[in-house]
Amino acid sequence: QQFFQSSDTQTQTQNTRREKRGMDPPAFPSTLLRHKDPVPEEDFEKTMGRVLEISRRQAAKMDVKPVIASQEEVLPLILPPRWKDGWVQMVSDEVPTRQDVRELTNLFDFKLEDSKARLSGICPTRSTIFRMCFDELMRQVTVDCPERGLLLLRIRDELRMTTSAYKTLYEASVGLGRRKAVEAERGKQAMISKIDELQATKSELQKEANRLEAKLKAMQRCCQEQQQADQKKFSEEITFLEHTNKRLVEQEATIKRLQEEEKKLS
Repeated sequence: QQFFQSSDTQTQTQNTRREKRGMDPPAFPSTLLRHKDPVPEEDFEKTMGRVLEISRRQAAKMDVKPVIASQEEVLPLILPPRWKDGWVQMVSDEVPTRQDVRELTNLFDFKLEDSKARLSGICPTRSTIFRMCFDELMRQVTVDCPERGLLLLRIRDELRMTTSAYKTLYEASVGLGRRKAVEAERGKQAMISKIDELQATKSELQKEANRLEAKLKAMQRCCQEQQQADQKKFSEEITFLEHTNKRLVEQEATIKRLQEEEKKLS
């Protein structure tokens, strides 16, 4: 029974492979990196099983420094194949020519212009196109010299790691800035309420100060008027007392004179 089940499974697998061979491969995304024609996954595993395992492990970051045995293993390791709907598309291993470099330059400029990428500043589209162009240059260098390709791989990974660190730092700083802005906004509302309260208190105190100042001016005016009236009254009393004193002095002198005259007559 197990034998018949395994036979049925093998038959189904073979039928699936025949159907895939008769089908058109799916459309892969356009890129500057040159690839081979897509092949079914089963054929790819049959011909490049060890390379597939190494590329999968490297893509999953299971091996930090995998062992490289031949050029066939270097190129898929640096630039892993693309997978889609059971089809595999390997990176091309054709030897590059000067014409390929010129075509890459023209296509690179065309993609930058067609995608309307920014010429300066932060632009994800421009970064993606430059990344694809660098991968194609890595492919061309690796085909000529695998060792230089591995060195470029280390440089590329270091640059991407640095970029990722800067991106993480930027996102962290943006998050911190947003939190500070939210906190500041919350504190701003409390501060605005406090300012309104203080302004209302200030208005009330200003009104009270104006009222007291007006009262003070009125009191000063009353005191000044009272002082002037008292001074006038005192002046009149002094004048009256002076006249009275003068009259009394004259009367005293008259009385003394009359007494003296009486003494002389007697």
